[in-house]
Amino acid sequence: MDKVLIDTDVILDFFFDRQPFAEYAAQVMGLCEAGKIKGYASPVIYSNVYYLLRQTASHEKVIDKLKQLLMITDVLLMDKEVVSEALNSGFKDFEDSLQNFAAMKHGEIDVILTRNVKDFSKSEIGVLTPESYIKSIIANT
Repeated sequence: MDKVLIDTDVILDFFFDRQPFAEYAAQVMGLCEAGKIKGYASPVIYSNVYYLLRQTASHEKVIDKLKQLLMITDVLLMDKEVVSEALNSGFKDFEDSLQNFAAMKHGEIDVILTRNVKDFSKSEIGVLTPESYIKSIIANT
């Protein structure tokens, strides 16, 4: 079973039904819900998703959405080591660097799913868009 870090943009594509990306984001979330892949997010991702969803919905509705997300994903740990690695990494985007090093510290993440592939160019973990990931699963079945 693949273990995947689902980046903020993918989760937001799903919750906001952002076209044309929502279809593949929904398929990724469906695979998580069905137990066919193990999805992960970080505390930073949860915080970002809360902040952005809160722009359009009440606190209670956003918390309900995050509880649904928590039922189908696990949460990566972040600590001083992760932050230190991120600060010293050379990544241009600090937030993405945090995600990357939390995934690396976990040690079992197979791929990072994001639409911002270029932001993870320094990652030692494979990085795919949700569309590429879904198409690779279909091609291998």
